[in-house]
Amino acid sequence: MYRYGLLPLLLSTALAAPAALAQDQVGAPVVRSAPVMAPVIDTTAAPRDVTYPGTMTLAVDATDTTQRIWRVKQVIPVASSGPLTLLYPEWLPGKHGPRGQIEKFSGLKITANGKDIGWTRSPLDVYAFHVNVPEGTREIVAEFQFLNATAANQGRIAVTDKMLNLQFETVSLYPAGYYVRRIPVQATVTYPQGWTAHSALPGKASGATVRYDVTDYETLIDSPVFAGLYARSVDLGNDVMLDMVADTPAEMVASVEQIGKHKKLVDEAVALFGAKHFDHYNFLLAITDEMGGIGLEHHRSSENQVDTGYFTKWNDGPGDRNLLPHEFTHSWDGKFRRPELLWTPDYRVPMQDHLLWVYEGQTQFWGYVLGARSGLYTKEQTLDAYASIAARLDTTKGREWRPLIDTTLDPVISARRPKGWPSWQRSEDYYNEGLLMWLEADAIIRRESQGARGLDDFAHAFFGVRPGDWGTLTYTRQDVIDTLNSIQPYDWAAFIDAHVDRTTSEAPKAGLDMGGYRLTYGDIPNSTTKNIEKAIKGIDQTYGIGLAVKNEGDIISVIWDSPAFKAGLATGMKIVAVNGTEFSGEAFKAALTQAKLEKKPVAFIVKQDKAYRNITLDYSLGLRYPRLEKTGEGEGSLDRLLQPKT
Repeated sequence: MYRYGLLPLLLSTALAAPAALAQDQVGAPVVRSAPVMAPVIDTTAAPRDVTYPGTMTLAVDATDTTQRIWRVKQVIPVASSGPLTLLYPEWLPGKHGPRGQIEKFSGLKITANGKDIGWTRSPLDVYAFHVNVPEGTREIVAEFQFLNATAANQGRIAVTDKMLNLQFETVSLYPAGYYVRRIPVQATVTYPQGWTAHSALPGKASGATVRYDVTDYETLIDSPVFAGLYARSVDLGNDVMLDMVADTPAEMVASVEQIGKHKKLVDEAVALFGAKHFDHYNFLLAITDEMGGIGLEHHRSSENQVDTGYFTKWNDGPGDRNLLPHEFTHSWDGKFRRPELLWTPDYRVPMQDHLLWVYEGQTQFWGYVLGARSGLYTKEQTLDAYASIAARLDTTKGREWRPLIDTTLDPVISARRPKGWPSWQRSEDYYNEGLLMWLEADAIIRRESQGARGLDDFAHAFFGVRPGDWGTLTYTRQDVIDTLNSIQPYDWAAFIDAHVDRTTSEAPKAGLDMGGYRLTYGDIPNSTTKNIEKAIKGIDQTYGIGLAVKNEGDIISVIWDSPAFKAGLATGMKIVAVNGTEFSGEAFKAALTQAKLEKKPVAFIVKQDKAYRNITLDYSLGLRYPRLEKTGEGEGSLDRLLQPKT
């Protein structure tokens, strides 16, 4: 229980009369029966594949950048009187779980012919609002507000004084009983004066207001907006635009070479898949330290946030440059081709995530490959990323009890809330473990075909079908197996079963080994671990002692069953001294190096809450950072995989 809620709860408990007790006329307590509650029945209509009778209009006032309140007026045509259920989007594509921000939806008022007709929220589904439409009503009007986060503890910051990220599911309702692709809608948004709005949804601007073309509700929800005071667009070719907003104009200044690598990304992706499933595509890119982070796929666009320095500090390392290749891949893998149980007719039907090792895992695989082929990542930086991914997954002891397929439920189980022991609990490992699994699949295909084929052929056959089809084509696990067998006969069912359905003792590294590399460790961080240490402002020694710690001594992760774990350390503790010296990042690294040379334990003084403890940790492996080491001579299959194709 939160401390904030404790006092009101105690007061309400003390002051409220128990339901089963009352006073008779002379003051003696009398026991009475508690009222019997009638069972609640869900009367919300199931979605049907029929056209909704009329076009909804949605007017959003998004001009408030101070209190960050969006004000909405939505007009919903109705064909008949009687019960009607309006739904707020709950299960959101790309988020793989019930992530609709219903807690920020406020002030709902529904009128018909100018009169308030009221509403009742469903106790079984808090996203559902029941209304009774009066006789003779042709349309109802819903007015409400969306209360954007004004502090990080309220959720992601989506509005600053220089930019905003508008997702239409936050500012709209839809009538139950219809496939969302069959509900026509027209949106109008008023932005702050002088701002530029970017979206894949076409529209016409009149001053600060953009009137978007009539579309269907599914496409509206799939067409978010980035708008900002400072904005720029760059044509990347192949009907793809890079639409940017930033904290300052200088952040959007890119060299010809930098833009060229983004154009190369588009060329390489189109060549890989062999078809486009969009008539146009917009990278929506926010370069900011003020708006909250996001990387979210859509069919004709993607929402992407990177830290400042994306262009201006290009030579400092790869940074966030893997984001755009990943999200672009999703236009094929995840949006056009989608697991059949991740496609739903509306946003109330729950999604089932059991194929995310394809949807996200293979997207993660292609994201790094396309990053290397385009030059957004160098080959060496890509190999460094693979090393860090494999090494970190090797520390995930939770694989001993929880198979990879169970991690596909994490978007529902934990919704990316912080975990105390992620190496034991596991998290959304289908991303990076999926990457390693597909790396192995590529190596197997190349080995079995004597180099004639690779996973590129699978991508072309599976995602490149039906050129010019802008819709969605669903698939099953068997469809994946059948396509793999059409590329290269092999026991792919057993391969998938071993990697996805069964517990394991270590990360799948066979793709690295067959590809001509092996995972090793040294005392110098590679480019990826340097980025990690820069991001956490500390030292990442999860691969050895089992500890990641900030430079001030705050422990941010402890690996389950590692030396640090066995010594009793936990996330949230603070190391105040190491080997009798005040803690610092450099002192920590020096102590680990000394322990290796002298074979002596490391001594910590640790603070937890108000208590201090002395901890002696027996560890002598020194600093350990992962890297890939080349095996054999000449090019391996991994080298060939990363080579440009255009």
